[in-house]
Parts: sequence; structure tokens; C-alpha cells
Amino acid sequence: MALDTATMLRRAEEARAAVPRARRRRGNPLRYAALLAICAAFLLPFVVMLTTSFKDPADVFRFPPRLLPDRWSLDNFGAAMDAMPFWRYLGNTVLVSGLAVTGTLLSCPLVGYALAKLRWRGRGTVLVLALGTMMLPPQVTLVPLYLMWDKVGLTGTYLPLVVPSFFGTPFFIFLMRQFLVNMPDDLLEAARLDGASELRIYWRIVLPLARPALATIAVFQFVWAWTDFLNPLIYLDDDSEYTLSIGLYNFFSEHGVEWGPLMAASVLFTLPALVIFLIGQRHFVEGIATKGLK
Repeated sequence: MALDTATMLRRAEEARAAVPRARRRRGNPLRYAALLAICAAFLLPFVVMLTTSFKDPADVFRFPPRLLPDRWSLDNFGAAMDAMPFWRYLGNTVLVSGLAVTGTLLSCPLVGYALAKLRWRGRGTVLVLALGTMMLPPQVTLVPLYLMWDKVGLTGTYLPLVVPSFFGTPFFIFLMRQFLVNMPDDLLEAARLDGASELRIYWRIVLPLARPALATIAVFQFVWAWTDFLNPLIYLDDDSEYTLSIGLYNFFSEHGVEWGPLMAASVLFTLPALVIFLIGQRHFVEGIATKGLK
């Protein structure tokens, strides 16, 4: 009788456990449909931009509008490159974005390591101050920063766009610090017992293990620098130094907007950032998997 009772209780538990599993199986299509709807909402503007770049003016203003053009044409891409010095603006954008990423990768991991793994007086205060700067909206510091750069005579150059990244970005410092806090202290202590200096530990142990976080901040910084419009507009005053984000304004005039070439230029402007993100996505997944197996 005891065996039969135990068997009945076990079967009752299995039956109760099967009900949530069945509900989860029935609920999955709804979740997938919701995710597909959200993805479609985010992808629709990009798809419209992409298809409009292949349309002629008659297709752009057709009513009712159609997503796909009747005749696919590459004329808008040629017009986009003729409307502005595309390759010069592209080189300027690559230069600014590359230097910004370099400065971020040099400064933020170093500060994050100091805040996460080194013991020194005032560490918590510095962390709070760094986080406090994130609470200030950029509009508050825009005028004082411009006056500072103008006082030293560096407006009209790329230095105001690049130099701040070499002193660290609070968000990326916080991101690196949170990633390094989870790194085992025993690994670093073993290296110190073997006589390794802090710089050697940082270079040979910390940075290789922090590659997912480094890839994350590199991709974020590249996308931010690549798509930045306000700072180049404020600090650059020579047409030959403009970036692609400012060059897109060449398609706006008092007589209207050339939508076809503008969409073509926007596609060319978006593709590099999209490619960099897709390349770095593998490191995002690697970082999530590493934390899950830790």
C-alpha cells in the first residue's frame, strides 16, 4: 500500500508539472508572434529607406504608396555621390570613429580595472562621481565645453570630437567595471604570487578575458561616433572636414527634399555601422554564454 501511495503521489506531481509545460507550449506561438511584430516595427523604417533608394521620383510620390518599386534603379546612388564629396566625408567619418574607438579601448578598461580590482582610498567616491556625470544631460554641458575648446583654440578641428574618449566615457567605465567585478580574484592573486606586476596582469590576464566587454564598448562607441550629428555640426566649420552625418543635409534645400538620393545616401551611411554591429554580435553572445557557464 505504501508503494502504491508513493506511485500515485509521483504520478500526481508529474501530471501537475505537465500542465505548465502544455501551457508553455501553447503560449510560445503568441510570444513568437509578439516578437515578430516588434521586430517588424523596428525593421519597417529601414526596409522603406532601402526600397525608396531604388525608386525613381514617380515611384516615391505614388499614391497609394507601394513598398517595392516598379523599376529598380541605381541612379539615386550615383546622384547621392555627386551631390556631396562622398569619399572625403567617408574618410573623415572613419577617422573620427576610429580614433574615438581607440581612445575608448585605451582608457575605459584601465579605469574599470582600477575601480573593480584595485584597493585604494576614494575608489567608491570616484565611482559615484563617474556615475553622477551620467545624470547630466548633454545640453547642460554643451555650452561650457564649447567655450573651453574655443578658449584653447581647438574649435574647427577633430580634437573636440576625439580627445574626450581618451579620458574615458562614464557609461563604458561602468560597463567594464561591472564585467571585471565578476572576474575571480583568485586568478589575479595567483599571478601576483608568481611575481607578475599589475600592468602585466592587466595586459596578459584581464584584457584577454574581457574581450566580450571590449567588443561591446567598441561597437557602441563606433556607432555613436559614426552617427553623431550634433558635435560635428558645432565644432567643425570647414566643409572639407565634415562627416557623413552632416553631408546628408546637402539633400535639403528651400525648394524641397530629394528623397531618392537622400535615402540612397542614408543606406550608404548606415551599412558600415550595421556591418560592425553584426561582426561584434558574436562577442555579445560569447559574453552571455560565459556568464551563464560561470
